[in-house]
Amino acid sequence: MENKELVLKVLKESAEPLRPGDIAEKTGLDQKVVSKVLKELKDEDLIHSPKRCFYAAK
Repeated sequence: MENKELVLKVLKESAEPLRPGDIAEKTGLDQKVVSKVLKELKDEDLIHSPKRCFYAAK
């Protein structure tokens, strides 16, 4: 599974918004990789940030 798909899957399965560190823990990816993927997903309008440093799927 591609990193983007993995991060999006974790966000969709979560009941509440997650921090990049939480996403890194759940996916096993490096936090820098997660941050890069989050930026790409946000640019593609697939996720949003309900509050600073927290992310959720749309």
